[in-house]
Amino acid sequence: MVTRSVRGGELFEFVTEKERLSEAEASFFIKQILSGLEHMHSKRIAHLDLKPENVMLLTRKHQQIKLIDFGLSKKIEPGQEQRHMLGTPEFVAPEIVNYEPLCLACDMWAVGVITYILLSGASPFLGDTQQETFANIVACDYYFDEEYFGGTSESAKDFISRLFVRDPR
Repeated sequence: MVTRSVRGGELFEFVTEKERLSEAEASFFIKQILSGLEHMHSKRIAHLDLKPENVMLLTRKHQQIKLIDFGLSKKIEPGQEQRHMLGTPEFVAPEIVNYEPLCLACDMWAVGVITYILLSGASPFLGDTQQETFANIVACDYYFDEEYFGGTSESAKDFISRLFVRDPR
């Protein structure tokens, strides 16, 4: 496999340095993530470990990104159920926590978590323990804290909320 050099670091580092991003900045990154997922999903491949640490900036100046770490990726074939407990706990969809069949929509849940983090600097479902995190995910227990989302548009919050849905199969 040949990969391009990425010198801009992780998206995680970028957002940590800034604490949180503006809607315009977050949108710029999310559109690129969605473009990468569109390509993967067109080939029926789910990433299954999307998180800011697996989004690399090619350079800090131009902020183009590349998705990395496809070690957990799976080909999702219609009619062939796969069940795996995989991914980084705070980014996994409820289907994974509940050991239900994997689906492409699991990646969209992770996009919601990433968007929430980019806009707030906080994680929507992170608990004090892995079990608490999983319980928060299954209950879809999150809120838009005024401290972090006071200046965020209803449209951006609606975008996130629409990503936090179970696979609509």
